[in-house]
Order: sequence, then C-alpha cells, then structure tokens
Amino acid sequence: MRRLPVYLLLDTSGSMSGEPIEAVKNGVQIMISSLRQNPQAIETAFLSVITFDSTAQQIIPLTDLASFQMVDIKATGVTALGEALKLVANKIENEVQKTTTEQKGDWKPLVFIMTDGIPTDDWQSGLNEFKKSKVAFTVACAAGSGADTDILKQITENVVSLDTADSASIGKFFQWVTASIGVSSTKVEDSGKEVTGLSELPPPPSELNIVV
Repeated sequence: MRRLPVYLLLDTSGSMSGEPIEAVKNGVQIMISSLRQNPQAIETAFLSVITFDSTAQQIIPLTDLASFQMVDIKATGVTALGEALKLVANKIENEVQKTTTEQKGDWKPLVFIMTDGIPTDDWQSGLNEFKKSKVAFTVACAAGSGADTDILKQITENVVSLDTADSASIGKFFQWVTASIGVSSTKVEDSGKEVTGLSELPPPPSELNIVV
C-alpha cells in the first residue's frame, strides 16, 4: 500500500506557552478524530509530529491514523527551526518508501510548518538539507505577528499567516490542514495524482491569509 506521509512541524518555543500551545494540542486531537472519519485518509494518511524549541525532536514517528496517540507537549526555549528542517529531511529519507523497479513507493509527503517566531539557529543550513530532499509539498504558517513570512517564503512558496496566535485562529488552521490532508488522500486514491499547489487544496478560512 502506498502511504501519504504527513509531517507536522510545530513550534513549541516559550512564546507559544499558554493559549497557543493548548490550541495546538486541541487542534491535533480534533484533526486526528476528523481524519479517522474519512475512509480515504484512514487508508493512506500516516502522520508524524516534530516539535522544535531549543532543539528539534520527532515526538511521533510516521504512524497510521488508527494507532496515532498524541503526546503532551510543553512550550519552552527558543526556536530551532533549522534543526527541525534538518530533522524532517532525515526522517523523510529514512521513513518514506522510495519507488523501486519492483514497487511503487509512498506518495510525496506533505509538510505543514507552524511557527510564531523567528528562527534562533542557523536555519539556512537546515533549509539546505531540507531542499536537498526536494520531495515534500510544504505549507508554512506564520502564527501571529512575531513570525517572519519572508523567512518562511524561502522555505516554501506556500505560506499562510494568522493575524493572532489565539485558540480560535490556531483551531481554524488545523481544520484547514485536516481538510487539506483529506483532499490530498482522496486525490491520490482516486486519480493517482499528488497535490502540486495551494490552489488544489480547500480554500483557507477567513482567519488564514495567503502570503503572496
């Protein structure tokens, strides 16, 4: 079976403490519940969660929706986005099955990055590693005014922003991610085609601005 790998890169730095981090936890839980109701997603979507604060770590390896169990996350430290990009490149390399002459590999991964701040590490070297893997359809979300959309634009052309990092806005972002994963899994199952642009995803809610 060809899987649709989905990597969530979530900022858990200190500025996310309080309402934003709680909203992220709720958002992931609601997303999993919704995707479990979607027959195509439950067949194909596999999720991994990478968090980044002073370091980056993969807290959940690529897991099918039925077995996925969210773990508790805390907001602390600074914003090692470069390390997160390096880590996701490494995980895509090791966890995603490549196409061989004998069999088709997994579908192209989806990567959703959410951050409310500016990277505090050498994000460009992380970005170089990530670009080398060149295999993921990536969407970055700037949550609130503290995030730098210009930096995110260098990671991916698909950047969205939230005016505030409150629970309502973050909840809407996760609803949109849920719908996007649903549409992507249906698309690969029905037509064998992968998503190539934001225009193929559901229209974002009014809280989510597309950064051009």
